Amino acid sequence: MNMHFEGSSNVTLLFDFWDVRGPAGMVLSVFVVLLLTVLYELLKVWKITVGIGKQKHSRVAHPSSPPVSFSPEQSCFAPVMKCRGGSSALASSPSEISLSPTETDTTAKKSWLLHCLQTAIHILQVTLGYMLMLCVMSYNVWIFLGVIMGSALGYFLAFPLLNHN
Repeated sequence: MNMHFEGSSNVTLLFDFWDVRGPAGMVLSVFVVLLLTVLYELLKVWKITVGIGKQKHSRVAHPSSPPVSFSPEQSCFAPVMKCRGGSSALASSPSEISLSPTETDTTAKKSWLLHCLQTAIHILQVTLGYMLMLCVMSYNVWIFLGVIMGSALGYFLAFPLLNHN
């Protein structure tokens, strides 16, 4: 195997059945590699979009509120401290119902499903990335240019989609 780039139209890519012999096969192979690279860029954006949706989803489930500060003047710890208000600590405490978790089962399930979707997208992205790397390692100039052009085209098409979400 040559360890330098060459412009031949004869190359085997990834598998034995993807054996390119001739200019027409090379044009088709460069087009397929270009489309796979565009798909790789779209997967990157999709994974980011799912992550943003996951963050928005968790903010809705757990709205941010200012932290509660406790000082001896404001709180009643009857067994430990003297209560200045004169009322029972249990009478002024929230009910047990309001202390239950605010996140429902459906919210947790949706968050888990989003995480599983993001993991599946990541697996596809890594697999496709390694396959494209192996295509480049065929040291064929035309395949290399197909990967570069596909990356540029995929970035050009996919990343403006992030601004619409």
